Amino acid sequence: MSRQVALLRGINVGGHKKFPMAQQRALFASLGHTDVTVLLQTGNIVFADPGTPPAQTARRIEARIADDLGFAVPVLVRTRDELAATVAANPFPQAVAEPKTLHVTFLSDAPTDTAPLEALDSDAYAPDQFRLVGRELYLWCPNGIGRSRLAEAVSRARLGVTATARNWNTVTKLLALADAGR
Repeated sequence: MSRQVALLRGINVGGHKKFPMAQQRALFASLGHTDVTVLLQTGNIVFADPGTPPAQTARRIEARIADDLGFAVPVLVRTRDELAATVAANPFPQAVAEPKTLHVTFLSDAPTDTAPLEALDSDAYAPDQFRLVGRELYLWCPNGIGRSRLAEAVSRARLGVTATARNWNTVTKLLALADAGR
């Protein structure tokens, strides 16, 4: 069994797309996943899988959510090793001391058109910075993400892929949960 992490986009936010934690656990168990752990209620699920490719797992989860709950939820799945590589590839190691300042946007695929990001004048948004590394977009906002103009600009960039963001605390907790189940 391999460990995988599902990242559900946009559930339990502002009272929309309600999907309680207990129901998340039950849905994953009904799909044959074992050792299911839900972190927070915003769609972070760690589970054991017999080795199904992550993209196939994501499609199965999306279909089941649509069937059972009646609404669409984009789902991204990473293996434990992919998540560990994301943590290791952090281009902003200085941010680890203040993890709330660092966010990772997980992408369904590496974008083929990065022009929207390349068009951003990074000097205009200093001290905030971003880096695209494969299928992850790292965003470091030393003064917080709430007032970051760069965070807003990056979120408007149309990359043609599904995306969902997590703060660094959540990313590292998900990796710890995936490691605990090994």
